[in-house]
Amino acid sequence: MQNRNFTPRTTLGKPLTTRTSSGRPFLEIKDVTKVYPTKQGPFTVLDGVNLNVEQGEFLCVIGHSGCGKSTLLNMVSGFNFPTSGQVLLEGEPITKPGPDRMVVFQNYALLPWRTAFENIYLAVNAVYPNKPEAEKRAIVRDHLAMVGLGDAMEKKPMQLSGGMRQRVSIARALAIRPKVLILDEPFGALDAITKEELQEELLKIWGDNRCTVLMITHDIDEALFLADKLVMMTNGPHAKIGEVLEIPFSRPRDRARIMEDPQYYQLRNYALDFLFNRFAHDDVG
Repeated sequence: MQNRNFTPRTTLGKPLTTRTSSGRPFLEIKDVTKVYPTKQGPFTVLDGVNLNVEQGEFLCVIGHSGCGKSTLLNMVSGFNFPTSGQVLLEGEPITKPGPDRMVVFQNYALLPWRTAFENIYLAVNAVYPNKPEAEKRAIVRDHLAMVGLGDAMEKKPMQLSGGMRQRVSIARALAIRPKVLILDEPFGALDAITKEELQEELLKIWGDNRCTVLMITHDIDEALFLADKLVMMTNGPHAKIGEVLEIPFSRPRDRARIMEDPQYYQLRNYALDFLFNRFAHDDVG
C-alpha cells in the first residue's frame, strides 16, 4: 500500500529546468502535439508534451500501451515529427535521423548475413568514412570488448543468444559516439537473468561514456534501478507527461542495496499508484 506521508520529488506536467553551458536545455521537447488523420477524423496521440533533458542524464519513460511513448522518442530520433511544437537538440530543431541520435530496438535490428564485427563496422564506416581503416576496425573491436563479445566478433546473429545480440546492438549504437542513445524496450524479450545482467552492463557502459539516454520500459523495477528520472505518461489519446519522478539513489548503484532501501518500495508503490489507480485503463477494475 502506498505510504500517504511519502512525497517524492516530482515535476507535475511541467518542463524540467536544466541548462547546458549555452544557457539552453540540452534536449527540449516543447509543446509537442501529434495528430494522425484517420477515417473517423483527427486522432490526437500526444497533446502538449513538455520535457527538458539534461546532458548525460538517464531517463526512463513509462506508461500504458498506446500512450505515445514510442511516438515521442521517434520524434527525438527524427523518424517522426510533431504536428505542432518542436523537438530541439542543443537549440537546433530535429528534422531528420542522424548519427548523433542512435536507437536500440527490442528486436536487435541486426543484418543476419553479417557477423557481429561487420554489423558494427557498417555503422562506423557510414559515419566515419574518412577515418583510417585501422582506426575504424579498432573502434569496432574496442566496442565489442566493451560489451564482453571480443571472442564472438566473427559470429553471425543466429549463432548468438538474444542477450548477445542485444549487446551487439548496444555496441553498434555507442561505437559512433551519439549524443543521445534511445532505447525502445531493449530488454523486453529477454529472460529475467539475462535482463538483469544487461541492465548492469548498460549502467557500466553509460557510466563510462555518459551520453544522454532515453529509454522506454514497462518495468518499474528496471526504471528505478537505471534512471535518474522516471517520466510517467498519462493514458492516450491526448497523452501528456503526468509526472517526472526523481530517483534519489546515488551512483554507482548496487541492486541489492537499493532494494533494501525503504525509499525503493515507496517509489515503486507511488509509480504503481500512478499507472494503475490514477491513470488506469478504462477496462481495469
